[in-house]
Amino acid sequence: MIPLSWFLVVSLALFSIGLFGVLARRNSIAVIMGIELMLNAVNINLLAFWSYLYASQMNGLVFISIVFVAAAAETAIGLALVISAYRSRATINLEELNTLKG
Repeated sequence: MIPLSWFLVVSLALFSIGLFGVLARRNSIAVIMGIELMLNAVNINLLAFWSYLYASQMNGLVFISIVFVAAAAETAIGLALVISAYRSRATINLEELNTLKG
């Protein structure tokens, strides 16, 4: 059986990469991908702790599936906003999209 600490290290690395992508990138699609990596790191943590502590119950899997659905909805809405911003401004650079004026 794989130790819990390995899952936590992988999750920490994935979350760190996602956080770097959110903070360092200027491209809005890269920021959305960073947020997705961070949500997947959270799912790895949830799954690891569930399997080590409450493997006989289904609560952890239900919660993880809810997070997956929320991540998919966030991606769909985020990409729709990026496409709308690109159509109106012809750029996806976040520094150029900092105002709400048309």
